[in-house]
Amino acid sequence: MPDIIAETDRLILRTIGEGDAELQYRMLNSAEMMARLGGPKELHEIEAKHAKTMQMQARHGFSFLFLIEKESGELVGHAGLKLVDNELAKNKGDSEIGWVIREDRWRRGYAEEAVRAILDWAFARLHLPAIVALTSKPNVPSWKLMEKLGMIRREDLDFDDPAFPPDDRRTILYSLTKE
Repeated sequence: MPDIIAETDRLILRTIGEGDAELQYRMLNSAEMMARLGGPKELHEIEAKHAKTMQMQARHGFSFLFLIEKESGELVGHAGLKLVDNELAKNKGDSEIGWVIREDRWRRGYAEEAVRAILDWAFARLHLPAIVALTSKPNVPSWKLMEKLGMIRREDLDFDDPAFPPDDRRTILYSLTKE
């Protein structure tokens, strides 16, 4: 049974549970939404990610969360925390925040609302000392949000990831400390 981790004015942030892969596959897997995240995923890939997510929640007390819109009860995105696990990253093992919002809910402030709640969870309840966020340079909305949140650009941690198309290979990092 999924647990509610946080609530905002418009969102319920809950853990991912058994059987949620199909919902994510249908609601958060379009070509446009996944354009900067390696493209749409097959259902079995989402199931594998969810298994990892549930293990992370059990082991570390954090993971990615579903964002449920209070007004409609619909899944409108996911956001949360994980450990940096890209083999090419210079900061493997750091706590990483990420998010994706369903395209019909873009430009409504849901990403900022969810991320602020997750940062509060990370710093106030989990007592994490710092958080990083990764994106590609062309993903302007993501890094603009990172800057709006007070995150600092960390060029020293950038790296190229050949798993992504040429335009998205340069992975850029931002960080934020508890202070």
